[in-house]
Amino acid sequence: MKVSTSILNWFDKTKRDLPFRKNKNPYNVWVSEIMLQQTKVETVIPYYNNWIKKFPDIISVSKAKENDLLKSWEGLGYYARCRNFHKAAKIICKDYNSEIPQSWDVFRNLPGVGDYTAGAVLSIAFKKPFIALDGNVKRVMNRVTGRRKLSKYNTNYIKKTLIKWLDDNRPGDFNEAMMELGACICTPRRPRCNDCPINSVCVAYNSGNPLNYPKYIKKKSIPNYTFVGGLIRSQNKILIQKRDQRMLFGLWEIPNKKTNSDKAIKKELKNYIMKNYGLNILVKEQLGVINHSYSHFNMDLVLLDCVKDGIIKNPQKTYKWIKKSEIIDYPFHKANHKIFSLFKNDYWVI
Repeated sequence: MKVSTSILNWFDKTKRDLPFRKNKNPYNVWVSEIMLQQTKVETVIPYYNNWIKKFPDIISVSKAKENDLLKSWEGLGYYARCRNFHKAAKIICKDYNSEIPQSWDVFRNLPGVGDYTAGAVLSIAFKKPFIALDGNVKRVMNRVTGRRKLSKYNTNYIKKTLIKWLDDNRPGDFNEAMMELGACICTPRRPRCNDCPINSVCVAYNSGNPLNYPKYIKKKSIPNYTFVGGLIRSQNKILIQKRDQRMLFGLWEIPNKKTNSDKAIKKELKNYIMKNYGLNILVKEQLGVINHSYSHFNMDLVLLDCVKDGIIKNPQKTYKWIKKSEIIDYPFHKANHKIFSLFKNDYWVI
């Protein structure tokens, strides 16, 4: 029996019932593939369902405001995915009559689309004969082919092997099956080798030590940084600012800055607010410390209770004064929701 036949037979019998597998519309497939990048399926499902209800097609995305799209993406992380999808939707509606391109070269060149996304969307939605090589599939193939190193040579070898195995009649199903195999059977730490449909051809399984493939690369330790932030109050409202840095670009947050000294945090925050808003603030007390982890660093955010003293002059940041009830109107990153959850209604009253 061909390898692809074994994999597809297994997939047909055991595949998970996921909402994005029920509609092979190119738009729906694309949305799900973007959301699933570096994100667990169980996390994605409610976001996917809510997104499709609010933005049912590519036209609705192209016409939406970035702020509204980011609000629907809020908490899913890696927000560049959302911003790039918005850019791509505008291009498709303007240049391709709102039809998602079936050409590899055209689709691959859209903002935020890499080889994996192009292969997945074009094979699943249009049955194009392209492979989709994500992290799960790489792990499966490293074990099956007995490749320990994640080298460029081995990656090319894996790609060539997948192309040979690809079922031309069901390329999308084959790609989904390979991803399912990596997610449910050939897992990083506890592979269920006895349930694998292709264990007979797997070098790692037949070696008796499947966890030796691929070779484990020790991750670098994640640094810890201290930030100081201010809940700056005025007339039952607080000051929020829109991020203009690459990380979390376009989201809103309370004013904050990275600091190197725990002793001078009040002065550093006051200087930051003066520099960016021309505003003096009165720092009343420390409210607490918020701990949050991002993919590449951990953050301790020292939160200070502040009151506006004067007026904003020549602001260097995009900002708003909002009431507590207006928090739901703006996309914030998770650290800020941790902050907001700390306070009772009476905190907002001066």
